[in-house]
Amino acid sequence: MRDKIIEELKKIEDPDVFLDIWFLGLIYEIDYQEADESVKIMMTFTTPLCPSGPDLVQQVNDRLLDLDGISQVEVIVTFDPAWQASEDVKALLGLI
Repeated sequence: MRDKIIEELKKIEDPDVFLDIWFLGLIYEIDYQEADESVKIMMTFTTPLCPSGPDLVQQVNDRLLDLDGISQVEVIVTFDPAWQASEDVKALLGLI
């Protein structure tokens, strides 16, 4: 199920940087519980004041609820640790 969840997360694009939230490294943790078909996602945003944050959380919730085998989604947003762009992300954004 983890692979299916990741594939859905790769379909969600951060509209401010035009890259998917998985590639950006915004997903910190995926905890799937088969027994009750629940998944807990711990994620962050590129900045604490991300204007697209609520929309990203809603998209994660909606996409994962559409998967067979998931009936509950909890999305936890954290800023600890603060998001850091990977070298790959920096390169795509022209920062290195």
